[in-house]
Amino acid sequence: MPKTSARLLSLLSLLQARRDWPGQLLAERLDVSPRTVRRDVDRLRELGYPIVAAKGPDGGYRLGAGTELPPLLFDDDQAVALTVALQTATATGAGIEEAAARALSTVRQVMPARLRHRVDALQVTAADGAGTRPNPQVGPQVLMTLGAAVRAREVLRFDYAPVSAPGAPAAGPAATPPRRAEPHHLVTRGGRWYLLAWDLDRDDWRTFRVDRITPRTPTGPRFTPRDVPGGDAAAFVASRFQGSDGSGGRPCRGEVILALSASVVSTYTRDGVVEELGPDRCRLVLGAWSWRGLAATIGRFDADIEVIGPPELREAFAHLARRYADAAAGGSAEPTTPPRSR
Repeated sequence: MPKTSARLLSLLSLLQARRDWPGQLLAERLDVSPRTVRRDVDRLRELGYPIVAAKGPDGGYRLGAGTELPPLLFDDDQAVALTVALQTATATGAGIEEAAARALSTVRQVMPARLRHRVDALQVTAADGAGTRPNPQVGPQVLMTLGAAVRAREVLRFDYAPVSAPGAPAAGPAATPPRRAEPHHLVTRGGRWYLLAWDLDRDDWRTFRVDRITPRTPTGPRFTPRDVPGGDAAAFVASRFQGSDGSGGRPCRGEVILALSASVVSTYTRDGVVEELGPDRCRLVLGAWSWRGLAATIGRFDADIEVIGPPELREAFAHLARRYADAAAGGSAEPTTPPRSR
């Protein structure tokens, strides 16, 4: 017969694996008597596990919801943090998706009803992408507010702080009018949080950085959810950072060959596709919001560049070449029009 501590862990694992367990079946699985099962159940109850017993000839046991999270006694903020971590585990690339889902189900099962309702409202979509900059902090209350609006399908009113230049004072909440949007998904990418929403004032899809959002109360009326372009929220948000409009086209996406190893280029390329062509030669496919911005990004690599296409990227390199030549000569660059992007 296994020792009491090992047997208790086995019993707890069985109770978490399915909703109801007949007492006789538990005894058979643990290779003990029904009386020993009853004593072990009492020990688990003393440790804080809410185990419910059903009476009758076919009676059994069930792990129910309690008033606190045994045995570690998480507080509410810790439980929310655990829920977020388990939901975003799919973006780690560590192959723990199934285990994280089972762990989330186990933790949720023993949560008190008030806390279970809160975490159910926080549904997070994870998109791959490695961050290279310090990530701003987002308060858990903001995440809960946005998650509740997404779940309830209620129009969100919020202040959205503009991006400030380094060293410049941040604009106050009243600097810009409040935004109105239909929130659809919370997405985490590269260590940052984004809200994917339909902007009612601009009549288009937008991704808002959550660290710049200050929700207003009350929320607006309920809305009917729209279909995200492409049907995948994570892919849509990722495409926005790759110079795409999310509908499948890539208006500012170009292809070049660099006289540099793929290992070096991939280290400094966040969203591009790098293909090795030789020891010191690789193909880079990358996107940006404008052609000149894309050319400038590629030009940061200290290597010879061969433009494969499209023609707009080659024109952008020519424009930057003239601008840099004028700068080197100490002259003034010719007047320019804003960068063109479709």
